[in-house]
Amino acid sequence: MTTLALTVSTRYYPRASSRLRDLGLIVIGSLLLAVLAQVSFPLPFTPVPLTGQTFGVLLVGAALGSKRGLASMLLYIMEGGLGLPFFAGGASGWHVLVGSTAGYLVGFVVAAYVIGLLAERGLERAIRTSLIPFFVGTLVIYLFGVAWLAILLGSFSKAIVVGLLPFLIGDVIKLILAALALPAAWRTVK
Repeated sequence: MTTLALTVSTRYYPRASSRLRDLGLIVIGSLLLAVLAQVSFPLPFTPVPLTGQTFGVLLVGAALGSKRGLASMLLYIMEGGLGLPFFAGGASGWHVLVGSTAGYLVGFVVAAYVIGLLAERGLERAIRTSLIPFFVGTLVIYLFGVAWLAILLGSFSKAIVVGLLPFLIGDVIKLILAALALPAAWRTVK
């Protein structure tokens, strides 16, 4: 789009420009998650790989807000479900949406929305306070992910052992990294 077209669309059609910007941010959020999903390390003792996705969910939710964050996660799931190699380790297809990571994917959607809501209330303004929505979002992801694993494995305690405990240290690191990266994400969004 040319500079003139952008100027005209912003000046005379501010709602259309705002919607186009929102759509662009939603797509960028889904693509960020797709890239971070490729940072994937399978662990031999669990059906759930260690990935960079959680970091992406935290950042997208806080930077885009509740509605755009939720839309971005839904788009990400749709893109992977339709066959793009966007899920962990390049996986794709609807079968992933009923496999061992399905609960985490649902948790991404809910977590991005919740993180976005908390961020809209000002909790992401400082590194220290941004840890609160990130912590809550991580809990939401675990809630859905471990619950789904418990159904698949037939045991809640086994789901905790393979779907929560191996990831705690990594997720604490992702929380801190997301808090540090948030100011840059805000600058990009604005």
